[in-house]
Amino acid sequence: MKSTQAPVVKDLVLIGGGHAHVSVLRGFGMRPLAGVRLTLITRDIHTPYSGMLPGYIAGHYGYDDCHIDLGPLARFAGARLYHADVEGLDLERRQVIASNRPPVAFDLLSINTGSRPRTLDVPGALEYAMPVKPIDTWLAQWEALQARVLASRGPFRIVVVGGGAGGVELALSTQHRLTGLLRQQGDDPGRVHYELLTDGETIFATHNAGVRRRFTRILGERGIALYTGHRVVEVTPDAVHAEGREARPADAVHWVTQAAAPSWPGESGLAVDAHGFIRVDDYLQSVSHPGIFAAGDIASLPEQRPKSGVFAVRQGRVLTDNLRRACTGRSLRRYRPQRNFLGLISTGDRYAIASRGSWSLEGRWLWTWKDWIDRRFMRRFNELPAMPDEGSPTLAAGVADAQAIKELSTLAMRCGGCGAKVGSTVLSRVVQRLPEQRRDDVVIGLDSPDDAAVYRIPEGMLLVQSVDYFRSFIDDAYVFGQIAANHALGDLFAMGAAPQSVLAIATVPYGRERVVEETLFDILTGALAVTAQAGAVLAGGHSSEGAELAFGLTVNGLIASDQLLRKGGLQPGDALVLTKPIGTGTLFAADMRQRAKGRWIDGAIRAMLQSNQDAAECLRAHGASACTDVTGFGLLGHLIEMTRAADVDAAVTMDAIPVLDGARETVAAGILSSLQPQNLRLRRAVRDLERVSRLPIYPLMFDPQTAGGLLAGVPQASAEASVAALHARGYGHAAIIGRVSARSDAAEPILLV
Repeated sequence: MKSTQAPVVKDLVLIGGGHAHVSVLRGFGMRPLAGVRLTLITRDIHTPYSGMLPGYIAGHYGYDDCHIDLGPLARFAGARLYHADVEGLDLERRQVIASNRPPVAFDLLSINTGSRPRTLDVPGALEYAMPVKPIDTWLAQWEALQARVLASRGPFRIVVVGGGAGGVELALSTQHRLTGLLRQQGDDPGRVHYELLTDGETIFATHNAGVRRRFTRILGERGIALYTGHRVVEVTPDAVHAEGREARPADAVHWVTQAAAPSWPGESGLAVDAHGFIRVDDYLQSVSHPGIFAAGDIASLPEQRPKSGVFAVRQGRVLTDNLRRACTGRSLRRYRPQRNFLGLISTGDRYAIASRGSWSLEGRWLWTWKDWIDRRFMRRFNELPAMPDEGSPTLAAGVADAQAIKELSTLAMRCGGCGAKVGSTVLSRVVQRLPEQRRDDVVIGLDSPDDAAVYRIPEGMLLVQSVDYFRSFIDDAYVFGQIAANHALGDLFAMGAAPQSVLAIATVPYGRERVVEETLFDILTGALAVTAQAGAVLAGGHSSEGAELAFGLTVNGLIASDQLLRKGGLQPGDALVLTKPIGTGTLFAADMRQRAKGRWIDGAIRAMLQSNQDAAECLRAHGASACTDVTGFGLLGHLIEMTRAADVDAAVTMDAIPVLDGARETVAAGILSSLQPQNLRLRRAVRDLERVSRLPIYPLMFDPQTAGGLLAGVPQASAEASVAALHARGYGHAAIIGRVSARSDAAEPILLV
């Protein structure tokens, strides 16, 4: 995240990463507003650009060509990125209710989530058709459909329901792709039969007659049968049923009908129209709730326009300006939708038809022009300007209203020492909101005013203790709390201990009392979600204010004295088993530089959120002789600790090491963690260094991991079974990466092959 060092005085929350909101993010990134904290809550990490999707479906573009990566864009904007589904709003408390996380508070809110085809009123449509939205779900189904078609024999019947621009474009682009793939494998492209059904009397009802004639002709030339006046009333596993018509046999059905709104805006109390879309005024602000804005398909404007990305893009400029004005208490700017707009509609085969007002045109040159326009648009969001040096935005960049200036100056004068502690009132409120936790062996804990926690250790048990603490590397305090807890508990799991209790250590950025409280609550709630699942209770801790968010835990566990698993237990002949992929260090170093794809970071976060508890139990059940968790010293550093403690050698098969998606690319680009140079000093333990250092994966051996997996020695006879069991428990990347051998005369104990 682009650090502003300015205390938060106003929270601006964006729901959805639609066309309008990507403009908002870029606009705030170019001109930050001091004291305003942006938060983006999105179901999708990559936003598809509707103008290029038909070309992607047809095979003319790659995935990254037509998707806006919200990860780097959010970082550029200085926005917190929350990957979650929104389920509703608490308008009285001004909170967003999202799945699997605490509510997100807002002062100003903007909604740009798009729409989806209406399916609920047609039996079977949701079960047996492929609704085109949400697009990521449809794209996954589209990949599966391509495989089905290629593996099939004989005629394959595809029905597209919807006669608007979206339905016609999808019919033409999917047909182009499928027939091309069939030709490539020497199959008959003519065995794929297409039909397009619409309940209207014509296609392209919102366009001029010339556009309708041109596309009707092209559908005929491509062999796509057009059926007008077909109002679909049911979809069954092998057919589409239209009112008063013969059933149309179908092996697959694409559903591209009128737009429908999600139910939560209306259920939350926002004013919505008859179809559930949020009613806004000429300033894109909710007619019922000032301070809440909406744009794109989800918005219902006073003067209605078609649901089209063309309007959302234009709204983005006005929305950006109005959100900035609302933050600073200025009057809003009116949005005036364009009367006519130029539509360049592709026909699947690098050919396009232009539509504007009453005229139309077609040709290959129009597709070339459209391609140039679309690529230029995408460059604005995927090729961002270099981030400026960290520091506070100047007043010239904007400050969130006059009251904010006063608050900023007051918050800037913060004390050190015990004066930097979070206030007792805030702390008490947070503790009261946390779920109650108890264990009989925690004699004095969080529910007591005493100065320290007191534990009872059962007879014959050992207390295992560790501590971890680090600054946040992601913008989501709740998820950071989960990752930090997983990271700290990994030390207990590696030694076979059962977690008993934890002490939390938190540093929360300066800010208004509400902001400090919510941040502390989020991070503790995230940590407790993990520690409670592991069986531990929060017994106390320490909190303070500081320049940036940091968090850690002292973790306590119990284990029978004869069951302790240590690093020095490796035996010659053991297989080395690694339970998780590596690469978090280089990926987050790239993320800081806006050079990591959002899906790479999302994948890394998912890996870090996976607990090592089940993996530890699985490894012990298969006779593990030694174990450690792979963290800051990197895979090689922790392996060296094990071989030295056991006085053995180890050989590692480099190609067998599981690696997070994107880590090879970022390492190849020379992007490494700041801890990498220190870890690299351990290379003196590696044999044949000159050869090995040229291997592409070599730098990843020194990559520091956060909440990494377990590295264990497992007897050779049970190694394969242990990996199969790990896969069954959800550790899909677990692998045997090497072997342990008796100590040789070589000075270097590690062989990389």
